[in-house]
Amino acid sequence: MSEQTESTDIKKKILSTGIRVGTPVKTKFMTPFITKASPEGLYMLDIDITLEKIKIAAKFINRLGTDKLIVCSARQYANTPIEKFCEMLGSKKLLGRFMPGTLTNPSLPYYIEPKLVLISDPQVDVQAITEATNAGIPVIGISNTDNITSKLDVIIPANNRGRKALATVYWLLVRQILIERGELKEDEPMKYEIDDFETKITEEEIE
Repeated sequence: MSEQTESTDIKKKILSTGIRVGTPVKTKFMTPFITKASPEGLYMLDIDITLEKIKIAAKFINRLGTDKLIVCSARQYANTPIEKFCEMLGSKKLLGRFMPGTLTNPSLPYYIEPKLVLISDPQVDVQAITEATNAGIPVIGISNTDNITSKLDVIIPANNRGRKALATVYWLLVRQILIERGELKEDEPMKYEIDDFETKITEEEIE
């Protein structure tokens, strides 16, 4: 299968996941990644740029090593995607509140020295970004239309609020990392599908 048809297939597969649906707000940082506004007034992200940025992020992660990466998010919907990502790639996860000093205070028992940090939302994960920046650690961030991304080294423009969208971004990233490593062919199915990466909500949460 040629790369062209492959990328078309992937695009078809992910368009229904809401990955490119932004918010009613756009920042100057995210303007280059926005194509148009939807009839409902939501800014839409350019899916081609998203896929391109996922390739760049995958190369970057592979260069430094997935075992040197920490993936953090205080956003609940990112929990399952991050758990699956770390399970498949051997990265370290930090879910929930980011403890101050994690990257900057060597005297703390939970202090770590990663080579790279991946965050799910620049707004929610601001503590992780600040500490990584102070420690000179590069940051890859999944960013929506309303995010401020001045401290990020690689921006993955995507909907970082939706369950399905977050699952899709992490799924695409794992897939691309495995392809870059030569462990997965472009047209080969992965062990997990996007659904497996999705945080399931319980009935109590729906009510």
